[in-house]
Amino acid sequence: MPEIAGILETVLYVDDLARAAAFWGGPIGLPCLHEDHRMRAYDVAGRGVLLLFPRGGSLHPIPTPGGTIPPHDGSGPLHLALSIPASALEDWERHLTAHGIPIEGRTTWPRGGVSLYFRDPDGHLVELATPGLWKGY
Repeated sequence: MPEIAGILETVLYVDDLARAAAFWGGPIGLPCLHEDHRMRAYDVAGRGVLLLFPRGGSLHPIPTPGGTIPPHDGSGPLHLALSIPASALEDWERHLTAHGIPIEGRTTWPRGGVSLYFRDPDGHLVELATPGLWKGY
């Protein structure tokens, strides 16, 4: 079997790109790697990239100097989990509360990890997870 090294990009489709960018770059604090009229790219701890695309904005092939990107899109409330150190859990709870971001749930997993759940402005479910959630994490 050929090797897979990891997940490089995760995409969320949003209704308002400026509003989503203000959320992910603001209270969530992800550094922006690239921005233009059709998308934003954010660094996730140097291990991955979160891409934001306007919903319905990538329904046609996108020619680039290096080749063509096929059409893509998505709808509905999606889910993504960001890993955090266990020592940052309480800080994140305070930070989210201070920014008026309601915590919808908190789960303690059998392996010892803890997950906090909240929503982004487009209703996507965001999870902050400490080690102990999955085997290997």
